[in-house]
Amino acid sequence: MNEIKNHGKKWLYWFFLGLAFIIVYKALDNFGNVMGVFTKFFDIITPFLAGIFISYLLYMPCKKIEEIYAKSKLKWIAKKSRALSILTVYLIILLLLIILINFILPVVFESVVDLVNNIQNYYEIAINKYNNLPEDNILKSDMVNDVIQNIQNLDIKQYFQLEKILAYVVNAIDAVTGLFDVVVAIIVSVYILAERVQIIRSIKKLAEAMLKEKTYKNVGRYFNHSNEIFFKFIASQFLDAVIVGIMVTIAMSIMGVKFAPLLGFLIGLFNMIPYVGAIIAVAIATLITLITGGISQAFWMLIVVIILQQIDANIINPKIIGQSLKISPLLVMFAITVGGAYFGILGMFLAVPAIAVVRILVEDYMNYKLAMKKLTIKNENF
Repeated sequence: MNEIKNHGKKWLYWFFLGLAFIIVYKALDNFGNVMGVFTKFFDIITPFLAGIFISYLLYMPCKKIEEIYAKSKLKWIAKKSRALSILTVYLIILLLLIILINFILPVVFESVVDLVNNIQNYYEIAINKYNNLPEDNILKSDMVNDVIQNIQNLDIKQYFQLEKILAYVVNAIDAVTGLFDVVVAIIVSVYILAERVQIIRSIKKLAEAMLKEKTYKNVGRYFNHSNEIFFKFIASQFLDAVIVGIMVTIAMSIMGVKFAPLLGFLIGLFNMIPYVGAIIAVAIATLITLITGGISQAFWMLIVVIILQQIDANIINPKIIGQSLKISPLLVMFAITVGGAYFGILGMFLAVPAIAVVRILVEDYMNYKLAMKKLTIKNENF
């Protein structure tokens, strides 16, 4: 009887192994069709993934506001604290979008249009200024001359046609934010936020059932710590970027720098990427100011922006963030480079909190291994 049973197990083993080989072979043989199915499925669930991401970003604000409503002396407010917190958060977002669309974007867009329409003139002015420099000037080196010559052979205007830029922007927006997908994502995020306690309780229950007690506690600890790092980083960097953008825009406007709103918006936006973002944005702003306002204005603009960024780095940013992520600048540069190479601008932005979490995991692992090593040596001595 046992022999028949073992024979049956072997037969089932070889049957399922052969079936797995056939499935893998067919999948590889029709790789294009298989990938098409996965791509279509991913396109379908994209609004749901976006809704999960939105609810994740809004979880902490909703939680804080719900706690405030729950303490209200009015019973109906305390009873409906969760629904009111979700409504409040979305109303705040709507208000910010209205301010952005009606007051900030038109000014920035006007600067972009002006820059695009006059880019050829600015380019020709810059070339003429370069040609009028003395022959013994350091900028008249052979290498710079070769670069200038190559640039002169290009039709700069074709790369900065307003119609092309607007077409690219419109196509990108249409491809990423279809009206239906946006509506579905918002609805999904509202439902997740409304049922977040039940969802978190279910996830915890599943994790507790599947994992060992020690593993479950470690996963919970790392998850909470990672959430804290991401929320603190995203919120603080966004607020810091807004403050820096406003300060730079005001300073440039006082100095009479052309396209001040655009350059201030650019510097504030790129300031969300630590170290690298500020350098890139200031370099672009300096180049544009050099072309539109001359060497003197570009020089003083650079000095003022550097002073403002130092004020931000040493006073404003630490006040907003509180305790820093305590990551080496070299490690930050590495993380930003890798994140940007694989995931673009979003990867550069999220690389810092991600590397902070990885650093915690590595440090805990090293401390654990060292503790085990010391324990082993201690036992051997006994």
